[in-house]
Amino acid sequence: MQTYTTQMDAARKGIITPQMESVAKKEYRTPEEIRQWVAEGKVAIPANKHHECLNPEGIGSMLRTKINVNLGVSRDCKDYDIEMQKVMSAVNMGAEAIMDLSSHGNTQPFRQKLTHECPVMIGTVPVYDSVIHYQRDLAELTAQDFIDVVRLHAEDGVDFVTLHCGITRKTIEQIRKHKRKMNIVSRGGSLVFAWMSMTGNENPFYEHFDEICDICAEHDVTISLGDACRPGCLADATDVCQIEELVRLGELTKRAWAHNVQVMVEGPGHVPLNQVAANMEVQKSICMGAPFYVLGPLVTDIAPGYDHITAAIGGAVAAASGAAFLCYVTPAEHLALPNVEDVKQGIVASKIAAHAADIAKGIPHARDIDDKMGDARRVLDWDAQFACALDPETAKAIRDARLPEDDHSDTCSMCGKFCAVRSMNKALAGEYIDIL
Repeated sequence: MQTYTTQMDAARKGIITPQMESVAKKEYRTPEEIRQWVAEGKVAIPANKHHECLNPEGIGSMLRTKINVNLGVSRDCKDYDIEMQKVMSAVNMGAEAIMDLSSHGNTQPFRQKLTHECPVMIGTVPVYDSVIHYQRDLAELTAQDFIDVVRLHAEDGVDFVTLHCGITRKTIEQIRKHKRKMNIVSRGGSLVFAWMSMTGNENPFYEHFDEICDICAEHDVTISLGDACRPGCLADATDVCQIEELVRLGELTKRAWAHNVQVMVEGPGHVPLNQVAANMEVQKSICMGAPFYVLGPLVTDIAPGYDHITAAIGGAVAAASGAAFLCYVTPAEHLALPNVEDVKQGIVASKIAAHAADIAKGIPHARDIDDKMGDARRVLDWDAQFACALDPETAKAIRDARLPEDDHSDTCSMCGKFCAVRSMNKALAGEYIDIL
C-alpha cells in the first residue's frame, strides 16, 4: 500500500495488486482485465487494508454474481452468539459478503470480530450505529458525529459502507408532494430523512461527501451508495423519487471516483417483473457502469413468509440484466429478524438466482457444475449428484427419508421402475426393461 491508496488508485497507476490477482484467478480472467475494469469503476474489489484475513472478491456485471447476507442484533433479538452462528453458516454456504446491521448494544466488538475472523467482505451502515455509539437521540447528533462513525467503521476494517448520500432536503418536498404509497422504507434513508426534518439541516452524507471520500480513500473502503428512495411496494416502483435519487447517485459516483474511491450503487426493492430489466439498464446508463447492488428485487408484495422466492425471481432477472451483487432476502422479510434456518433459505434462494443469471450471461465456467450434474444423473450416481448439489445435506436427507424399494434402489421413489433414465440406459445397452 506504499505506492497506492486504493484498489482503484493502483489500477489507474497500472499496478496489479494481490487482490486483483486473486480475483482474476477465481473469475477465469486475466489480471490485466481485472485491473482495467477496476480502473474504469466497472468492477469493485472491496478490501479494507485492515481486513487482513479477507479472501477478496470482485463485484461487477462481467464477473460471477455475488450475494450479500444481512445480519445483526436488534433490541428484541440481541444474542451476538446466535448472529455469529448465522455468519459462519452463511460463509460455509458460499455467501461473499456479510453486512452487520446491528442496532442495539455495544456493536464495535462484534464488528471487529467479523473483520478479524471472517474471510468474506464485511459491510455496515454507519447511520444505524450513530445513535447507538453516542447513546443520544437522533436529533441530538451533529453532522460531524455521523462522519466520525464512518471513520470508526473504516478503522475497524469494514470493506464497504452503505451511505444514504442521495437523499437531500429536496427529497422531503418530493415525498410530501408525490404521496408515495409506502413513503421511504429504507431504514437508513428514513433516519436521514428524520434527522433533516428535525434539524432543518442538509443530509450530512451529501453535504460532507468529499470529506467522507477522503476517509474511505485512506482505508480503502468502498462506498455503497444507498437507495433511500427505493420502492417499498410495486405502486412506487420507478417513480420520480427513485429515479431522481439515482441521478444524484450517478453524480456522486463521479465524485467518489475522482478520489480514487470504489463505488457500488444500491438498487430497487419492490419492482414488477416487467420493469426489472429496464431498471438495470437505466442504472448502468446513469451510473456509468458502476456495479449495481440490488435488494431482491421483490416482484410481488403479497408473499410474506415466501419473500426469498419473490426476491430470487427478481434477482435472477436483475443479475441476467446487469446487476452484479444480490442482497439476500429471507422468509422472515417484512415479518421478523431471521433465524438460522431463515438465513439458510435466503442464501440458497439467492445463490440459485445468481447462478441462473451467470449461466444466462455466459460467465466463464458458470455451467460446469450443471454439466457434471447432468453426467451424474445420466448414470444414476447419487453420491456424485449430492456432490454437485448447491445444498448437498438437504438433497441427501430428502432421498434418504424416502428411499425406493430395495429391488430398484438405483431409481428414486417418485418413478421407481418407470424411471426414464433407467429405461433409456437399459434400452441403449440392449437390455430387457422390466417395469413390474
